[in-house]
Amino acid sequence: MAVAKHYIANEQETNRIPSSFGLGNASVSSNLDDKTIHELYLWPFQDLVKAGVGAVMCSYQRVNNSYSCQNSKIQNGLLKTELGFQGISMTDWDALYTGIAAANAGLDLAMGVSKSVYWDGNLTKAVNNGTLAQSRLDDMATRIVAAWYRFAQFEPGTGFPVDMLSPHQTVSGMLPSSKRTIFQGAVEGHVLVKNVNKTLPLKAPKILSLYGYDGPAPSRSYPRGGTSKYMFGYESVSVAEDFVYGFYLQKALTLPQAAYNGTLIAGGGSSSVSPAYISAPFDAFQERARRDGTWLVWDFRSQDPAYEAGSDACLVFINEFAAEGVDRAGLADAWSDTLVLNVAAKCANTIVVVHNAGVRLVDAWIEHANVTAVILAHLPGQDSGRALVELVYGEQSPSGRLPYTVARRASDYGDALLRPVRPDNATNYFPQSNFTEGVYTDYRALRARATPPRFAFGFGLTYTTFAYASLSLSLSNATSTSFLPPPSPVREGGEAALWDVVATVGATITNTGDVAAAEVAQLYVGIPNDEYDAPARQLRGFDKVPLAPGESAAVAFALTRRDLSVWDAGRQRWVLPRGRFGVGVGASVEDVRLEGGFVLE
Repeated sequence: MAVAKHYIANEQETNRIPSSFGLGNASVSSNLDDKTIHELYLWPFQDLVKAGVGAVMCSYQRVNNSYSCQNSKIQNGLLKTELGFQGISMTDWDALYTGIAAANAGLDLAMGVSKSVYWDGNLTKAVNNGTLAQSRLDDMATRIVAAWYRFAQFEPGTGFPVDMLSPHQTVSGMLPSSKRTIFQGAVEGHVLVKNVNKTLPLKAPKILSLYGYDGPAPSRSYPRGGTSKYMFGYESVSVAEDFVYGFYLQKALTLPQAAYNGTLIAGGGSSSVSPAYISAPFDAFQERARRDGTWLVWDFRSQDPAYEAGSDACLVFINEFAAEGVDRAGLADAWSDTLVLNVAAKCANTIVVVHNAGVRLVDAWIEHANVTAVILAHLPGQDSGRALVELVYGEQSPSGRLPYTVARRASDYGDALLRPVRPDNATNYFPQSNFTEGVYTDYRALRARATPPRFAFGFGLTYTTFAYASLSLSLSNATSTSFLPPPSPVREGGEAALWDVVATVGATITNTGDVAAAEVAQLYVGIPNDEYDAPARQLRGFDKVPLAPGESAAVAFALTRRDLSVWDAGRQRWVLPRGRFGVGVGASVEDVRLEGGFVLE
């Protein structure tokens, strides 16, 4: 069963959980207005509810000073009433902080053991004394049991063992049929952001030099349960075993910016998995070297390694770590930047591969003349090395695109967004994180301030080129374009009328190069903002189109009423503004190739 999380506005990890030491309520409150929550933070959850997600997990922190899991506005009001969600509202682990209030606010399922005292036996008492309606308890049980009938593919009592540390029958979750998906997912997560004079793909190199701590696999993978670092994605990170337990206790911890003990395949936290194997970059390059007759030179320890003068290319493997429970200390680490600069000072063909858990700044070395290619490889999982070699040697062309902006400097994102809010004398253990930026985050903010990015949202190179042509735009005669949505029932995903198609946008994409590759055509919309504050350009669709050399394909995007609407807080409704809507199709938010528009009067 798919679970959407974490609901909602869970934008910092520091002080997300109340203090475990009896020092008072130190859970941060995410404070945001109605327009911001609808147009930005609720938006993906609305998509997920429309798609039929089975459960929504509420987050640890407070929203507008009420805990997420007992916040009736976001649970009963937004999720279950406005979006028409029929599934389970569930807590994150041990995120139940009260009893009947949470149940009445719309919570259906509490996970964890230390907070179970709030509900164990007390829901029955509450029904009997009238503080909880029988219908609410029935609704909670119905939603949970209904999910079993809707999604279960196994019998009760089978699957994951109750206690992994005790003897139990081995249960394998590996499916041979998933191998291709795991591998291709790793391939498509790589984003090529620099490739001078077709440095990549490599062309039968005789000597390759490999550098950087991220090249080999971590020396140990030991999934022994509990809060072991090996269960939480810290295999490559230089932290003690009790570090992971410490962040659950909300200790003041500093997260290492890079994982120096081996290649990074996943971020840290409870969503990490123990891999069946790890194909590290070094493993995969050795296999390819054996096949091609290439001589490898490697040094994965030194910050200023010796250079083999005969190398056709030098690959530098670095990473940028992030994890649940602890906010990052920065967006780049100096040790890794120095390593890249030291190699580039000697090697005229330096290729940098970054395994990054989120944004990683690159301006310390990106313009160095000897840095000829850069791949932001993200977190590829267990097929990391194989996927990288697949791309570097041209078995496939890169097709990943950036789901964020890479800025030139950290301050470009906005100083208020760079550091978590912490308790102080003014907040008296009730830290307040005020989302004063509203909807202006990432590319919306940089464009509003006319701040040029290093690499734009949606950007990514391939081994070929594409042409865009034949923009078409048609309005539906069958759909109302009234200011307010016409009357319609609320289904999963909200008012049915919000999903009516108002316009259709089309274009033709042609591979104008000599390599087969996939282009990601992106649709951006500009909503009239004379009356309503709206970013000048917002992503409203994308389509990945594989094309052979010389081949063309048509792409089409449906624009719904919701895509073109803004939230009117006074009316508490989505409204369709009057005026000119700009429409653009292109390769990134800063590379719109075709532009048009239409007017609603």
